[in-house]
Amino acid sequence: MSNHLPLARRDQIAARLAQGQSVVAASLAAEFQVSEDAIRRDLRALAADGLCRRVYGGGLPPLPGATPMAVRMDERRERKAALARAALATIEPGEFLFLDSSSTNVALAAVLPADHALTVATNSVDIAATLLRRQDVRLVMVGGAVDPLVGGCIDATAVLAVGQMNIQRCFLGVCAITVEAGVCTVDAGDAAFKRALRAASRHCVALATNDKLGLQSPHRVAAMRDLDQLVVEHDAPFATLKALAKQGTQILKAQPPREAAP
Repeated sequence: MSNHLPLARRDQIAARLAQGQSVVAASLAAEFQVSEDAIRRDLRALAADGLCRRVYGGGLPPLPGATPMAVRMDERRERKAALARAALATIEPGEFLFLDSSSTNVALAAVLPADHALTVATNSVDIAATLLRRQDVRLVMVGGAVDPLVGGCIDATAVLAVGQMNIQRCFLGVCAITVEAGVCTVDAGDAAFKRALRAASRHCVALATNDKLGLQSPHRVAAMRDLDQLVVEHDAPFATLKALAKQGTQILKAQPPREAAP
């Protein structure tokens, strides 16, 4: 019988994944002297926390940026709020906006001005919930099957819906941004949805925390020249911003987050 407590066993598996190792359920079951069902439960829990990618027979280390929305919502809250406040300068009264599923765009939804008579469409469950009770914003929800990693709808139904919209300004959720590849994401379906969203929008804005700059992700969404504005943190690396600005995108800097203000 195993002497390992479930949480201690899970921590050991998570540590291996964090070191870039893949894990095999059968081997772990033998090592820890538990059933494969117990290991599969461990892997499901780790995947829900963004610490593992489930594959047949085991698990792989998570891709950079592949963290479920439920986890991302609690990360870097004040920094995302600072980006959201800076992004308000790009919004015109009366616009039809689309807020793509993104934890940073959840922060933007929370600070949208009350006097702008905005119409806001979104594919995000959390953004829709944030705006649901606001009487000053007309809310349009794009439906379909909800992807738990993305935190919203990105399937064919959602792609068809945005293709029929005349969006004035979209706020694109991003997983990674590089000079060479532009805006990228970790999921092929999410990338396809974002490309359809960009095509349906007159203007395109992205908000990016420092950890997204220079990060590599496998699926391309848009070139840097396809972004009208990129909103970055106050302490984003100067050399990176200089290289990005050369692509023709306007760079807007946020103020320091309130927790870091003197």
